[in-house]
Order: sequence, then structure tokens, then C-alpha cells
Amino acid sequence: MLTGDKSKILTSHFGSKPQLFGKYVLGMPGDRVAHVGQDVLINGKIIARTKTKTRLGLPLSIGPSGEIPHGCYYAGSPHKDGFDSRYAAIGFVCGSQILGSGRAIL
Repeated sequence: MLTGDKSKILTSHFGSKPQLFGKYVLGMPGDRVAHVGQDVLINGKIIARTKTKTRLGLPLSIGPSGEIPHGCYYAGSPHKDGFDSRYAAIGFVCGSQILGSGRAIL
């Protein structure tokens, strides 16, 4: 169950029964995540930029930094406004949160 800012952001943007998220794994256990200004870096390479507010004006908190823990991943999106591990409301995605994996079919 989500509480506080997490549930407000998710409910406001995705409704009371949000669908599953599909993301790319951009960071593996042991990789290092850093935030420099609005840039998000994994092992020194810029992989995304953060925003301070959602499109509805809700404040966004920066996601975790440091070493990605064992059993967890940095989940990302190629979209510049993706809602993913760059924000605290998602954070690192760990094994119990992963329901499956996908592959490109085209």
C-alpha cells in the first residue's frame, strides 16, 4: 500500500487503480547512481534529467542515489518526462515489485 506523496502523485496522474508500469532496466545492482543538478547519472553517464513538478503541478522529489542494492534495479524510460526511478515515488525497483519481463517483438 502506498502512502503520502506516492499515492497522491499516482492517483492524480493514473487514477485510483493504476495499470502496471513497463520500464527498461538502466541500472543493475552495484551500479552507482548520482544526481548532478537535474541530470541523473549511472556510473558517470547521464541517463535522464529530472523535473521539479509533474504536468499537473505536483512536486516531485529526486530519487535515490548511491549504489543500487543487491536484488534491485534502476528502472527507466526513454521518454524525457518518464515517471521512473529518477523520482522518489518510484525509487529503485526490487525483486518483489517485478512481475515479469518483456522483449521487443518488432
